[in-house]
Amino acid sequence: MEARAATKYAKISAHKVRPVVDRVRNLTGEEALGVLSASPRKAARILEKTIQSAVANLKSKGKVSDDSIVIKAIFADEGPLFPRVKYRPRARGSADRIRNRTCHVTVVVEGRERQRARRRAKKESPGSQDDQRRKTDGSES
Repeated sequence: MEARAATKYAKISAHKVRPVVDRVRNLTGEEALGVLSASPRKAARILEKTIQSAVANLKSKGKVSDDSIVIKAIFADEGPLFPRVKYRPRARGSADRIRNRTCHVTVVVEGRERQRARRRAKKESPGSQDDQRRKTDGSES
């Protein structure tokens, strides 16, 4: 089972969010929230809320225990610049635009039982590498 949550138009640049995203990638939901609660960064607060929302979405879909929830994918993309027109004075009477950057954070979580079942299905598939090796050797037991 899989669920997702997204925070859009967060008033922080994606460049500042990505290092925090890298710290929680592939962790369980509880571990990720623990790491984020200890972080002093603004991005950590945004990610905490988004991960909590994704976990709640997954729990509402079906019976999933807290310790089996894993962050499958998490990424921060750039959003639009806000506000559109603001300028900062520069040398020789020119002006530079002030770039107030935003970002979109997306979190996808899934239950760990599903991952185990997928791995088991790969191992037990009839076209596994061991079966193919036996067929090419000609020695079948």
